[in-house]
Amino acid sequence: MAVATLTTEPLFPTPTAVKKPLPAGQPREWYVSHNRRLKAMRLTIALLDSGVYHPATADNRRIRAAAERIGVHAPSDTTCRMVRALIRYGR
Repeated sequence: MAVATLTTEPLFPTPTAVKKPLPAGQPREWYVSHNRRLKAMRLTIALLDSGVYHPATADNRRIRAAAERIGVHAPSDTTCRMVRALIRYGR
């Protein structure tokens, strides 16, 4: 009798699932900006998945609640503005 096994590894890793080291030698501001953009993209996807499609409905409180829900630190006001811009330009 065959028994199925449960794994947490994806069968076909997507490009976003495979982590690569960041390039060395960049100024610190580059890394801060890069990580802020990644966080804003994750939050934007979480908000779109939850039904927030308009930037006016994505206030800081709602964005920070989404951050708590997906398990990332609360975003700054700058990151919240980036999330609203991504929602605005993604339509």
